[in-house]
Amino acid sequence: MTSLRARLFVVWLLPLAAAVAVGVLMLHLYRQSATARVARAEAAVAQGCERIADRYAFYATGWAGPTSGSADAALRRDLTAVTALALATSRGIEGGIWQQSAGSLAYAYPNHPGSGATTELPDAERPRIAALNAEAAEARRPAAATFAAGSETLVLAACPLPGPLADLTAWSLMRVIEATGLEALRLGMGVLFALVLGVALSLALLVFGMSRNVGRIEAALAAAGAGDLPLLPPTGDRELDRIVAALNTAGARLHEARLRAADLATRVAQAERLAALGRVAAGMAHEVRNPIAAMRIRAENALAGDPARRGAALEAILTQIARLDRMIGEVLAMTQPRQPVPEMLDLAAVLAEAAADHRGGGAAITLAVPPLRVRLDPALLRRTLDALLDNAGRHAPPDGRITLAAERRGATLRISVADSGPGVAPALRDTLFEPFVTGRAEGTGLGLAIARELAEAQGGRLALADSGPGAGAVFVLEFPCPPS
Repeated sequence: MTSLRARLFVVWLLPLAAAVAVGVLMLHLYRQSATARVARAEAAVAQGCERIADRYAFYATGWAGPTSGSADAALRRDLTAVTALALATSRGIEGGIWQQSAGSLAYAYPNHPGSGATTELPDAERPRIAALNAEAAEARRPAAATFAAGSETLVLAACPLPGPLADLTAWSLMRVIEATGLEALRLGMGVLFALVLGVALSLALLVFGMSRNVGRIEAALAAAGAGDLPLLPPTGDRELDRIVAALNTAGARLHEARLRAADLATRVAQAERLAALGRVAAGMAHEVRNPIAAMRIRAENALAGDPARRGAALEAILTQIARLDRMIGEVLAMTQPRQPVPEMLDLAAVLAEAAADHRGGGAAITLAVPPLRVRLDPALLRRTLDALLDNAGRHAPPDGRITLAAERRGATLRISVADSGPGVAPALRDTLFEPFVTGRAEGTGLGLAIARELAEAQGGRLALADSGPGAGAVFVLEFPCPPS
């Protein structure tokens, strides 16, 4: 588990499980103790009932009195004395003799813990005593029952009494008082669960506080975007504030590093531009030398020839001058700074206009552009497309084809220019976009370099796609274009 909430929940769950286990164990032990006491009481009342039956049997030996009718006062006194004598040594047991027609004939509680011996049958237990004696008399065998009565458990036993008097039964009763430790047990369990509840509440407050502070930090970091880290305020939590302080320190270092990186990037860009200018200057010197040499030869021929040769020489010189002028314009296009001014464009209209301006060169131009509105600099985009279409027109055969397509892939705009020419030689692929790299003898090698510079000025990129051997060249322009 990596979640702090989950870990704290487990920390709370462990003491809760321990409290439940201790409570169950203590309750089980208490119940075992109570069950054992009830079991001992059941044995004691059964034995007490047997003693009453034995004493009554001894009393009824040689009986000469009446066998039916209502019991007189003398008989009741005798039966009470029999019961008291039978239970004299039984602590906590009360009992008596019951007749189904007359009810209680005798009752004794010789070891009453309060006021000593008592002979008054408790009215609260009379219905249970009557029912159990009726059951024993009807079944002619001993009967027993247990009743829960508030804080005590009543254990009853009844047994039939054979003899001269009909429908007589003996009964005994013992009260099992609830263990005195139950209240302490309940109090202890309450305190234990209160502690567990306090732990749970403390952990909940801790989780809530930390989650709220972490949420504030997360919101502050999210609001900062991709720039420098924001200065986070303290949360009041000592441990969390250490993290906040570390983040603030890291943010300050990141800001300094970004400043150093920006300065270094500026220097690197300047160095790269100087290096590029050096390469351009070297290439320019090489490219300018050829037209100058050609013009020199033509001029020498013109001076030594007739008027017709002079005219042809001057035309050749003008052609070379035009070539030099175009080359100088392309070099200026590479070296001049570009500040894009983007605006919402109908991409299909821009691409259709560019294709229309380049038709008539021999190869057919096909458009595959869905309706799209994008935010780009129209002038820079058009110059880039002109350079790519011009390059495709030079390499496609007269009966070939050029395909200009566009599509949106997620947050990227993809524009491709494909031709059916021979493709790019493998030796030129790595340096294709460098200035003065060309596969044509009459080319300057600046068109693709300018196109790449124009694409990068708008935050895009220009690349040569892998179209397979002999399948022509496919140049792909990609611009960031999030969905509007």
